[in-house]
Amino acid sequence: MSERRARTRRGAALAAALVLTLPLAAACDSTDAASGRPDGPGTTAAGAEPGATGRITPNVAGGARPVPVDTVVEVAAEGAVLDTVRLEPVGGPTQEAPAVAGRLTADGRAWRAEERLEPGVAYVLRARGEDADGNVLRRAERFRTVDLTLDQQTYPSVAPLDGETVGVGMPVIVTFDVPVTDRASIERHLEVDARPAQPGTWHWMSDTEVHYRPKTYWKPGTEVSVDVDVNGIPAGGGIYGQVSRTVDFTVGDAHVYRVDAAAHHMKVFSNGELLRTIPVTTGKPGFTTRSGTKVIIEKFDVKRMNSETVGIAAGSAEAYDIDDVQWAMRLTYSGEFIHAAPWSVGSQGYANVSHGCTGLSTADAGWLYAMSRRGDVVEYVGTDRPMTLDNGYGDWNASWADYRAGSALG
Repeated sequence: MSERRARTRRGAALAAALVLTLPLAAACDSTDAASGRPDGPGTTAAGAEPGATGRITPNVAGGARPVPVDTVVEVAAEGAVLDTVRLEPVGGPTQEAPAVAGRLTADGRAWRAEERLEPGVAYVLRARGEDADGNVLRRAERFRTVDLTLDQQTYPSVAPLDGETVGVGMPVIVTFDVPVTDRASIERHLEVDARPAQPGTWHWMSDTEVHYRPKTYWKPGTEVSVDVDVNGIPAGGGIYGQVSRTVDFTVGDAHVYRVDAAAHHMKVFSNGELLRTIPVTTGKPGFTTRSGTKVIIEKFDVKRMNSETVGIAAGSAEAYDIDDVQWAMRLTYSGEFIHAAPWSVGSQGYANVSHGCTGLSTADAGWLYAMSRRGDVVEYVGTDRPMTLDNGYGDWNASWADYRAGSALG
């Protein structure tokens, strides 16, 4: 079992979530039958004072048939007004199975859960209300949810990280460890809130990865909150979301680096201001650097670069193995980096001699590395080899219309 799939479904904070919208009356904790406490698995208990005319009806019931995890528990009151409703695991809340928060309607006629249920858990639902004459009504249901294996649940990983500051080109990336075949069901429960507001859309790269980007680069200083509310949501083929996630991140300064491979230079802009023009070398014939918009994926102050990792055989004329490449910033999954290349300083600004990376002097590379962060944009022109949507964070290489067409919701 992998570490990420063994993680708990919710943080400890959720275990302390409110389960009531009004204080729980002490009478609901009574242990006799009239209190509405079921006395065994799959049982129902109801109680009412003599002469009471109302009724409390939940949409779940005890019995041999387990309740699906995507059920949103509801309680209705007929001829009565609810004052308290409590839904929690039998034996009390735990980190893996917290109490389920809910909300009463303003008129007290209904209650609806704000969270979905966990798999393989025995729950008890207790509700209390009064009819128009003040007679007390109680209802309790004890039920169990469908049990699911980890192979029947899909865990979402989210980028950026919570609290991270990123560049203006950073997409939101949600990766699932079990394929999602009902993309629309999952996407309905993915939400991005940006302040200031900016139009954006989701785009499915595959059944295990969905990205979100705004129509244009993020505005510097934007505060973004990502709500991946998929716990218990059907993902298709008998698979359900395993956990819900919330991630907040900040967009930093607008760093945009423009590389002209034909002219052999890079112009470095920050918030629209040109800071420096740097001589570079890019890919030589047979190893042409891709043109298009790339985004910094990760950074390494020192990185080993071996040609075998990009399909160049050891011992061939083009083979290389360099232990200590400095100031390396990855731009593509296929192996394009910006990095220090002191061995090619004589060609920088004049000729393209690399195997596809963008080489700078050690001093220039160190200066650029220090100001850069994940999500910063690098725009390339001057070659006939195009960048693709899925080779790194290639989200900006599709038109807005084409990118939006990748949403499952149209």
